[in-house]
Amino acid sequence: MTESDTNLRARLVDVGVALVAAEGAEALTLREIARRTGVSHGAPRRHFPTHLELLSAIARRGFTDLAGEVEATLAETVGATARERIAALARTYLRFALEHPGMHELMFRHDVLESGHLGLRGTSLPLFGLFADLVGQVSPGADARRTAGALWAALHGLAQLWRWGSLQLATGEQEFAPLLDTVLNAHLGPRDGER
Repeated sequence: MTESDTNLRARLVDVGVALVAAEGAEALTLREIARRTGVSHGAPRRHFPTHLELLSAIARRGFTDLAGEVEATLAETVGATARERIAALARTYLRFALEHPGMHELMFRHDVLESGHLGLRGTSLPLFGLFADLVGQVSPGADARRTAGALWAALHGLAQLWRWGSLQLATGEQEFAPLLDTVLNAHLGPRDGER
């Protein structure tokens, strides 16, 4: 692959990332990405034979960004309990989801992504594994992956319903922190000293 090919590949992903941020996942068509990149509508196919492969490359960038935020959170919480680290990671996840709604939606649409392609699974599954390991430390008798999956589903739902304004309307809450505490307590049990 020549340098210009490598540059075009990166530009296509960069344009896709900007497009999903501005207009959401539904705006990510090959034709629109090519138009905004300034190339013919067939040019992306040299690097991404299918639309799904381009979407996967864009989603991989989102997972890379989220992984960077997770690493920063873990660095900030060294010495904290596993439950405190889970709470910090949950806040990081929710903040990412609310600040990057189009990317967040795309990242978890494994039904439309080539998740085994372009290292997407290799980027997403370690994040979940880390989460499951921490859950296992908090709830050693439980199936950590199942509990982590249920907790993640609740966080994902919290992010989506908060973004739509549904939870604010239903609960009267203006901050998601109390709802997050409730989600964590439901899946991990109350913090020490709470009942």
